[in-house]
Amino acid sequence: MAIFTEADGDLQARAAASGVPLSVFIQEITPISIHLRVFTPTRERGESDSASIAALNYAQDHGLSADFADVVAGESTTAAQFCGGEWLLNQGVVDVQDSRADLAPLELTDVQAIQTASTARPNLVVEVPTLAALDAFQADAASISAVNRATETTGLILYTLNAPAEGPQRRVDVSFRCFGPLRGFLEDAASSNMLACLTGVLLKRGVLNMEESLFRAAQRQPGAPALLTVQYGGPQEPIWVGGTAVHGA
Repeated sequence: MAIFTEADGDLQARAAASGVPLSVFIQEITPISIHLRVFTPTRERGESDSASIAALNYAQDHGLSADFADVVAGESTTAAQFCGGEWLLNQGVVDVQDSRADLAPLELTDVQAIQTASTARPNLVVEVPTLAALDAFQADAASISAVNRATETTGLILYTLNAPAEGPQRRVDVSFRCFGPLRGFLEDAASSNMLACLTGVLLKRGVLNMEESLFRAAQRQPGAPALLTVQYGGPQEPIWVGGTAVHGA
């Protein structure tokens, strides 16, 4: 994404000319807040967790001095905290329910568990047996949409409690992929809110160590791997998700 420090002129035209999928315009930085406008090449996005994380990293060197801050984007205000060298965003409390979804359209076999999870928009959350099964899944918009409609959900999260044997993701606690054709995208590369929903599922299943409060997750969209960090407490406490933004030229 591109970060612009001057939010003037025709922002949509500037975003279209940026040559990147997401353009973030910083309107104001104070010691405790940052105000943003976020655009794709064709429309104003309103809010984006990835944009917020990138902008917070920039703002930390340009006037934002608190470890807690508000990110104001569009009509939303999101609380952020600086934890362990990374910015995390408050995703809210997750509601989790068991599900008996028919996954035949997805051609998934040997599914381990199925739940629905939501902070606002419901997601179908499905555990697959291995990392190989997760990576081999072929995303098809029509099939995913059909399952989402049948389960009254708007997104699909596939995950496994396995990590790659090599590379930067080798020490993660969970690997996952996120899909949302009903929300306007086939697969997402860095999904904070959907990872929060997955965390709610892991809490309900008793998978997470309650003596700890952080874990790392590998999002494995083909060609665009991401590492994310989650801070959690009890099942009825807010979940925080974020990560590290790498600045380019």
